[in-house]
Amino acid sequence: MKILNPLLLFSLISLVLWNCSSVPISKKKIEKEKPVVIANDSLEYEIIIIDIGFNYFLNAIAQPVGYYSQNYMEVRNRVWVTSWNMRAQNPLQYNPNIYENTIDYQSSIDYGYEVNYKLFNYFLFAQQKYKMTLDGGFNSIRIN
Repeated sequence: MKILNPLLLFSLISLVLWNCSSVPISKKKIEKEKPVVIANDSLEYEIIIIDIGFNYFLNAIAQPVGYYSQNYMEVRNRVWVTSWNMRAQNPLQYNPNIYENTIDYQSSIDYGYEVNYKLFNYFLFAQQKYKMTLDGGFNSIRIN
C-alpha cells in the first residue's frame, strides 16, 4: 500500500505532463503598435507617443473627432501640460518612466484641432492607465 500511493501519484503526474505537452501551442502573431504622431506641419510641431495602448484608446474609447470644441481641449491641455511639466521636472517625486519629457505647449500658438485632440486624449489615456490625476478637474476614473 505504501508503494502503491507514490506509484499512483507518479503515474498521475506523468499523465498530466504528457497531456500538457501534447497540446499544440498556437503562436499568435503579435503586431507592434505603431506610435501616434501628433503634428502640425505648418508650425513644425511634432509629438510622438509610443505608449502601448494609446492607439486602441484613440480609436475605440476616445470620443470621436468633433465631440469637443478646440477651445475646450486647449483649456484642458494648458492645465494638464503645466501639471505634466511640473512632474517631469521633479523625477525624485514623480515616476521618471512616465514623465520622461516636458511638453512645449504655448497658449499663444494655435496648434489646430488635430494636435489638441490627440494631446487631450493622451492625457485622458495616461490618467487612466497610470491611475493618476493631473490637475484641472478630470480624475482618472472618468474616461472623457
